[in-house]
Amino acid sequence: MRLLKQAFFSILFLAILVQVIALLFPSRIIVSRAITIHAPADSVRPYLQNMYGWQKWIAGMQDSAVHLHSQTQAQIGNRDVQIEKITSDSVVSVWHSAKSHLLISTMQMLPASNGTATVVQWQYEQFLKWYPWERFGSLMSDKIIGGMLEQNLSRLQQLVEKQH
Repeated sequence: MRLLKQAFFSILFLAILVQVIALLFPSRIIVSRAITIHAPADSVRPYLQNMYGWQKWIAGMQDSAVHLHSQTQAQIGNRDVQIEKITSDSVVSVWHSAKSHLLISTMQMLPASNGTATVVQWQYEQFLKWYPWERFGSLMSDKIIGGMLEQNLSRLQQLVEKQH
């Protein structure tokens, strides 16, 4: 009985310790990447401002799991995606998953002063719950999401520079 009691309190102590450490991690993370495209912002804008443009350069947008409802709304796998705000230099979209995880994606265009190049910055903002596995799992977000952002931005660069 004494051994069982000691094992119980040891496991309880470890669980509390893991939770306290997890709470030290931020509840919001931002992963961001940028690329310079040698073309004016007007050449880049059509690929960023609607989902039909996204289909041309974002990997997986041609899959059967992607259902475009309009220029600003789609079902991508298990996520509902809505373009919430479009300005001349940015596009903000909100991604909701079936488990109510929220991601906010922001794509910004920063034109060069001479108008011959555009820096496209793409960032994902992820909000985490208090669960320790989510907080510890967020350590890999930069590698996973960042790699996807880099790959897709390279595809955008190739597409726009080829047409320009």
